[in-house]
Amino acid sequence: MKNAMITIAGRPNVGKSTLANTLAGEKIAIVTNKPQTTRNRIFAVVNREDTQLVFIDTPGFHKARTKLGDYMVKVVNSSVADVDVVCLVVEPKPEVGTQEQLLIERIKQVGAPSVLVINKIDSVKKEDLLAVIAAYSEVHQFDHIVPISAKKNENVEELLKVLETYAEEGPQLFPEDMVTDQPEKQICAEIVREKLLLCLDKEIPHGTAVVVTRFTERENEIIDLDVTIYCEKQSHKGMIIGKKGAMLKKIGQLAREDIEDFMGTKVFLQTWVKVKENWRDSDNLLRNFGFNEE
Repeated sequence: MKNAMITIAGRPNVGKSTLANTLAGEKIAIVTNKPQTTRNRIFAVVNREDTQLVFIDTPGFHKARTKLGDYMVKVVNSSVADVDVVCLVVEPKPEVGTQEQLLIERIKQVGAPSVLVINKIDSVKKEDLLAVIAAYSEVHQFDHIVPISAKKNENVEELLKVLETYAEEGPQLFPEDMVTDQPEKQICAEIVREKLLLCLDKEIPHGTAVVVTRFTERENEIIDLDVTIYCEKQSHKGMIIGKKGAMLKKIGQLAREDIEDFMGTKVFLQTWVKVKENWRDSDNLLRNFGFNEE
């Protein structure tokens, strides 16, 4: 048996979580068009004959403004170390941004093998990729450069073949039928947070945390799911609930549909909204909400 630990790194919104979902073959990470969607490391497990590839989907690398932001940056930095290869995911733009340069410096510091993954190639002409490849090749000598479209599953198989070459003999790290190490409760909470990001404007979703307070399965396999949404301001609570509860009802309905698809059974979802001022700068609340640095 061979295995490889692979970090997926990059600036916010380059498609890291979409790639993790495509690799896993199902939704394990939430995806929106807003930055800083992913807050924790998420493992996607891909089994290929005698090889197991374990992917770490990290939060987008950004300038931290809160203790939550500090936590997210630490997650990225630690995820780049002690892995078999780092996939730096970038957009098809012919210049190397500041965040990409910082990540490349981190890759150089730890001496990790690296693969440049140019995502979203469906958005540009193929000849335009040459300038992107040239720009990154000047900054760092990547082992491989693989252009893909994670959204359209284009050239992802080629990427997997490249990454298989980094696998070494070792124990099977996860069972064959396992696609992620994320507990079902955590994925359900993340799906609710995804709908907050999709339905609400600007800073409000980033000031929210979602905690599952009840997750029980009846004898007929129906799941009862109670979820509390924490926000930072009373005014935000009003926006999340909406006029006559309309916004919260919409968020709950969208989340329940996705959770039922994920769980493969009927779900009764109940949601509450509570205010915890400045929770993103509280060490205790960050720990309570599951943002641990271990």
